[in-house]
Amino acid sequence: MNATILTTATYNFSAYMIYLPVAIILTICVSQFLFKNSKTFMIDIFHQKEDIAMATNSLFKIGFYLLNIGFALCIIEFFQIETVERLVVALSKKIGGFSIYLGVMMLLNLLLFLKGRKHAMNKDKIIKNENIDI
Repeated sequence: MNATILTTATYNFSAYMIYLPVAIILTICVSQFLFKNSKTFMIDIFHQKEDIAMATNSLFKIGFYLLNIGFALCIIEFFQIETVERLVVALSKKIGGFSIYLGVMMLLNLLLFLKGRKHAMNKDKIIKNENIDI
């Protein structure tokens, strides 16, 4: 009986020690990729004002980290993992689900950037039309 409890505790601990670094590394990689490539959108949204664009981009990045690492920590719980097979299955489900969530978050951020860019371009058109009318 004691050996079973010890083995279960060991597998559960292993699951946490594998899941946490993977979730954090995935979040960092996605964040770096997304926000490196979003600089162009931000500069366009803020009408070539690079200092405001980069500051806003940094704030988005911090929010992305907080939201996604917070979510990864909220879903961390593993239940009674008794075999290596169950460990692999539990990790696959947890990391797979978190990867899907990260993908959705990345797409939502991209949609926000595209919407902001479209809004900025429409505003530019309105200003140009007003200047032509004058």
